[in-house]
Amino acid sequence: MKNRTLAIIVPCFNEEEVLPLTHQRLLDLLNSLRDDARVGEESYILYVDDGSTDGTWHLITGYCLDKSARGIKLTGNSGHQHALMAGLESAREEADVMITIDADLQDDVNAIVEMMSRYDEGCDIVYGVRRNRSSDSLFKRSSAQLFYRFMKAMGVKTIYNHADFRLMSRRAVDALCRYEERNLFLRGLVPQLGYRSATVLYDRHERAAGSSAYPLGSMLSLAVDGVTSFSVKPLRLIFYLGALFLLISLGILVYVIVALCNGRGVQGWASIMLSIWFVGGCLLICLSIIAAYIGRIYTEGKHRPRYHIEKYLK
Repeated sequence: MKNRTLAIIVPCFNEEEVLPLTHQRLLDLLNSLRDDARVGEESYILYVDDGSTDGTWHLITGYCLDKSARGIKLTGNSGHQHALMAGLESAREEADVMITIDADLQDDVNAIVEMMSRYDEGCDIVYGVRRNRSSDSLFKRSSAQLFYRFMKAMGVKTIYNHADFRLMSRRAVDALCRYEERNLFLRGLVPQLGYRSATVLYDRHERAAGSSAYPLGSMLSLAVDGVTSFSVKPLRLIFYLGALFLLISLGILVYVIVALCNGRGVQGWASIMLSIWFVGGCLLICLSIIAAYIGRIYTEGKHRPRYHIEKYLK
């Protein structure tokens, strides 16, 4: 146990304001784990700079003067999920256990101690799960709950109130790296691995400094990636939607026949135009759903690299 190597992987995108505090908190925790012989002296914090445009990489370079920190600089902004994979794929060569955590300190770093305890009990995957969402705004809390319910309805297996704060053993990461898709949704991929898992509850805090790099648009994009990567239910829903339109049209046909038999002709074009616009809008929605899947096939078919590493400091 004493010689076990832990890598704490921290994806960063324009985190200059919060990173000094984050580094100190994680370094204190790492030293505490070392002192308690929970991890070996070779354990380290791995920062992944995902194309930051502020002074984030300059700070990481300074931290890497100490053996407790390492840094990866990607050539551009590859996205949060790809930055996590870059850290995991790099760390698995030396680390026995890896923990991913965001740089904003909203996830409780002290929960890592309990995660290590679950790992000692034989769990290969330990999910950090929020105890509640009291720190979120009403909109964010409602949208997050809607997100998880939507994922469940679409048949995507996720852990409720879990983002990307998790522990994984080396063999779990090795299994994860066998998944080669470019449209990554780790919250859906990791539960599919099937290894023994556990959850650790923690209270999520307000962001310590800076602003969120995950606006509503990014969250919607992540939801689309999750659904199109793990579920074909939207495609099946198109069939049911078409059947519903057929029933509606049959109902309208019956109405028109009855109206003609009663001597009441169809007046005006309002109903016709409304039907055309309604059906046309639904058709466009259906086409957009199909296009999303075709776009995923197009992206996967090119087999382009997920990311490129410019520098690796260790």
